[in-house]
Amino acid sequence: MLTAVLCLGGIGLVAAATLGAASKKFAVEVDPREAAILDALPGANCGACGEPGCSGYAKGVAEGRLAPTLCTPGGSGTIQAIADILGIEAVATTPQVAVVLCQGDNEKATSKYRYLGLSDCNAAQKLADGPKTCPGGCLGLGSCANACPFGAIEMTPQGLAVINRDKCTGCEKCVSVCPRNVIKMVPKDATVHVLCNSHDKGAAVRKYCQVGCIGCNICKKTVPEAYQIENFLARVDYEHHEDAAQAIEKCPMKCIHDFSTGYPAGSRLATTKPETSKQPAA
Repeated sequence: MLTAVLCLGGIGLVAAATLGAASKKFAVEVDPREAAILDALPGANCGACGEPGCSGYAKGVAEGRLAPTLCTPGGSGTIQAIADILGIEAVATTPQVAVVLCQGDNEKATSKYRYLGLSDCNAAQKLADGPKTCPGGCLGLGSCANACPFGAIEMTPQGLAVINRDKCTGCEKCVSVCPRNVIKMVPKDATVHVLCNSHDKGAAVRKYCQVGCIGCNICKKTVPEAYQIENFLARVDYEHHEDAAQAIEKCPMKCIHDFSTGYPAGSRLATTKPETSKQPAA
C-alpha cells in the first residue's frame, strides 16, 4: 500500500515538474496594452472592425495590424482611450449611422406575388428577384433586424425596416445582410435623405410605388449643391446636407425625409425626434 502511494506521489511530482517546465518554455507573452485595449472596448463583439470579436481586435491593434479607429460602436470615446493607451494622437472620425433608403412598405408599393417562404430577405430575393415589384425596395422580412446586435431596427406592421438613429452604432451588420443594398451608411449629423433606392425611370416608378423618386430634378434645381442625380435617382450630397431640407416641400413624390422632424410614417418612432447633435471629434 505504502509503495503504491509513494509511486503515485512520485508520478504526481514528475508530472507537476514537467507541466511547470512546459508552461515556462511555451508561455506566450501578452502585450499589456492588449488587455488595456480590450477593457476600453464596449464588448459588443459585433465584428464591425473586421475581427470576429473584441479580443481579436484588441490583439490586432496592439500588434499594429489594425487601425485604432475601427470600433464604431465605441465612438470617439473609445478611439481616444485606445490612442491614450498606445501613446498616439487620436484621429478624428465622422460618426455614421445606417439608414434604410426606402419608404415603400406593403401599402405604398406593389408586389409581384405573395411570398410565403422563410421570413428572410435573402431567401425571398432568390425567388424571382424578390416579391416586391421595385427592384431596389425594402423586402421587409427583417434580416437586418435579426442581424443588428443593438436592437436598433424596427420592422413596421406594413413591412418596412426603420433604423433608430439613437441606437445605431454604425457597425454595418445590417448593410452586409441586405440583399438589395437598400441600407446605406451616412454621416450622423446629416438628417435629410432621399428615401428611395430605385434607378428605374419615373414612369416605371410611378406604377409600383407611391413614394419613389422619379428623377424629376426638382430637388437639384431647388438646391443645386445639396443634391446629385445619377441614373434617374436623386441623392443628397452630404458635403452640403445642411441645405437639403429646402427641397422637401418641392418633391412631388414626397420621398425626401428629414429625420430631425421624426421617423417615416408607420414606424412606432414616427413622432419621435432623433438626437441630431454632432458628436465631438476624437
